[in-house]
Amino acid sequence: MEVALVILFFILGSAVGSFLNVCMDRLPTDRSLLRPTSHCDSCQHPLAVSDLVPIFSYLWLRRRCRYCQALLPRRPFWVELGSAGLFAFGYWYYGLSIDLAVIIFYCCLFIVLAVIDLEHGLILNKIVYPAVVVALIISAFYPPSGIVDLALPWPWFGLVNSITGGAIGLIFFLLPALIYPEGMGWGDIKMAGLIGLVVGSGLVLFALLIGIILGGLVAGVLLLLKVRRWREAIPFGPFLSVGTIAILLWSSDIINWYLGLFF
Repeated sequence: MEVALVILFFILGSAVGSFLNVCMDRLPTDRSLLRPTSHCDSCQHPLAVSDLVPIFSYLWLRRRCRYCQALLPRRPFWVELGSAGLFAFGYWYYGLSIDLAVIIFYCCLFIVLAVIDLEHGLILNKIVYPAVVVALIISAFYPPSGIVDLALPWPWFGLVNSITGGAIGLIFFLLPALIYPEGMGWGDIKMAGLIGLVVGSGLVLFALLIGIILGGLVAGVLLLLKVRRWREAIPFGPFLSVGTIAILLWSSDIINWYLGLFF
């Protein structure tokens, strides 16, 4: 039974990943998520149901359009596979719980933000602003981590921790941007505030620092290799997303490891 549910969540995750791909393709260009229906970008032929089976269709068609034989992009496959793995791992780790629903929702959100920033260099307000509202609503019922254990009644305990985390994230990135405007985009600043709302005041600095360290390491490697695509600017959203997802999934392990370095 347990294995069957893990497989079921894997399939469900792949279907959600297919929808995330639609968001990544259409939101940056202000297109509707519903119209037109899915089609080949090369020949514009509408795709049949058999062409839209997550993961399987990509492998079965050997990465080519059934109608014009154009090569299909790799990203949709990896997003579907990653989402499927996330859902399966989430169920295996958390079981059917509120933790599972909240963490999977946030992970999907930051996957979309990461890929759009990587491909277009944009952190879209149309995603960030609604996500801020949703994060505040969730925090009222599912309080994020706080710096101190505040003796506040519902819903203020969660809201205060969330808003405090958002303020910390916003200020943490706003100050460097004011000192050196060319080094930090406003999208990154707003995303840092969103991260604080999501993980709370107790974990926001951990999430941001993981993103900063990872971004610095990758940027150094790309500069050494003289990769042309990233000579001018390296999008920071993907690294912030990785740091946030890591904290959402393994906050206790990461904090215990960090504290173990000093004690």
